[in-house]
Amino acid sequence: QVRLVESGGGLVQPGGSLRLSCAASRNIFSLYAMGWYRQAPGKQRELVAVIFSGGMTNYADSVKDRFTISRDNAKNTVYLQMNSLKVEDTAVYYCNMVRVSGDDYWGQGTQVTVSS
Repeated sequence: QVRLVESGGGLVQPGGSLRLSCAASRNIFSLYAMGWYRQAPGKQRELVAVIFSGGMTNYADSVKDRFTISRDNAKNTVYLQMNSLKVEDTAVYYCNMVRVSGDDYWGQGTQVTVSS
């Protein structure tokens, strides 16, 4: 069983930065995509950013030009660099990895709170 372990969440002031990391407990073969989702209280989970096996990335409009997704294939790790954070970025952030077969894995979530 593959476990995804997230880290890097916390409390930050508006305008600040955080870097989230998500590491798989073992190598995942035939990965199709690695991504980050978030869920704010009372809202549905939404896609924040995704990076595909070929390197293409996609971002939610609300985070474009502020967030950057990257990966280290050798470490089975995906990162989310979050800059210029806003109060509305407050949410639980979840890591997701999807294989070509369709199997997908989720992390336990990490809280990001943006507040003054």
